[in-house]
Amino acid sequence: MHVEKRELGDPDLAALLDAAFAQLVARYGAEGRSHVQTDASYLVAVVDGQAVACVALQHADDETGEVKRMFVSPAYRGRGLARALLAAVEDEGRARGYQTIRLTTGNQQPEAMALYESSGYAETPRYGKYVGQLWTHCYAKALT
Repeated sequence: MHVEKRELGDPDLAALLDAAFAQLVARYGAEGRSHVQTDASYLVAVVDGQAVACVALQHADDETGEVKRMFVSPAYRGRGLARALLAAVEDEGRARGYQTIRLTTGNQQPEAMALYESSGYAETPRYGKYVGQLWTHCYAKALT
């Protein structure tokens, strides 16, 4: 397995993002979809030449990056790919000069919450559009 950057127009990335959106809509309804900035960095995990997982890092402010669209294809779950992508996106955040990485997940994704907590992310108050969304959990991690 290796992680590589991909551009938004990449067909493998597009297929992974479509699958991620479908999973979010299945779990949370149409409100599960949220915007990812067009200048976000996209990372893809590749196994045996096949793109099987993705994550995006977008700009929140000068010191903060926000993780979006963490997704691992169902057939590849449980192999440590999400943890590898999370480490890679943190490295990307450091390269961009961010001091903190933040992210959100929902209460119907206990596996995601367990990953983030075991990777050093602490739950924070809800921010931005997530204030008032009781099913949303927000996390952050200092990169220093």
